[in-house]
Amino acid sequence: MAVTYIQLNLKIQPLEIGRDIALAVLSELGFESFVETEVGLEAYLPEQDWQADLLDQLYPLAENGLDIGWSLATIPPENWNTVWESDFQPIIIKNKCAVRANFHDPIDVPYELVITPKMSFGTGHHQTTYMMLNYLLEYPPIEHTLLDMGCGTGVLAILAEKLGAKELDAIDVESWCYENTVENIKMNNCQHIVAAEGDSKIIPNKIYDSILANINMNVLLLDISVFSKLLKDNGRLFLSGFYTQDIPAIEAKANQNGLHLVEFKEKDNWVSAHFSKSNG
Repeated sequence: MAVTYIQLNLKIQPLEIGRDIALAVLSELGFESFVETEVGLEAYLPEQDWQADLLDQLYPLAENGLDIGWSLATIPPENWNTVWESDFQPIIIKNKCAVRANFHDPIDVPYELVITPKMSFGTGHHQTTYMMLNYLLEYPPIEHTLLDMGCGTGVLAILAEKLGAKELDAIDVESWCYENTVENIKMNNCQHIVAAEGDSKIIPNKIYDSILANINMNVLLLDISVFSKLLKDNGRLFLSGFYTQDIPAIEAKANQNGLHLVEFKEKDNWVSAHFSKSNG
């Protein structure tokens, strides 16, 4: 079905932190897709879901020291793909993995992922997704049972299967992420990923070799205990979606649940951390 979208154009200062905060707020409000710009953020919402009072949620951000300006535009269905084709560019990681859209030419690397670009968070362009893809390449989950929590487009689970994971669950609380994951699973001919819509309460009762969770910090703090219970001894837990200054809080919660920090990566103040579950 053809869908008309409302495009919200944001100009934000300070740019990096303000853009991330705005993205989180707009995600909670139901905006489906995002494009980072030189001055801020473009956010997209189906016209049928648009309500003028949604913008009222941005005023508290200004009160917290962010300078935000915005404008609105309507994107007709016939222009939607053009918008994404003009903004979405392929990425290549370690000359081993490429993430591209179906309208890009094939890329000759060992692991090529074709992701429908319905949102920028989940194509590998965001710092957290990029670092998590790196971790998968560094620690291939060969023959692993793996959980991708907060899967977005499913890009991490898709790479994990291509790297040899044998049984995978990909879960996201947002219906449009679940639907996009299902679409991308089929596009990449994956056979071992089961996608589901929901939060940590619907995680299957099984033991995982590896767990990936690229979510915001508050959800991570709530769910680390769940991840620990579902992770085998010496299993790997990769967390992302928080800032450098949040490492002590994340590590303390992990330690309380029998997890110890192995290493972490930083990119533009974002962090991805690798934890291991202690024996016993």
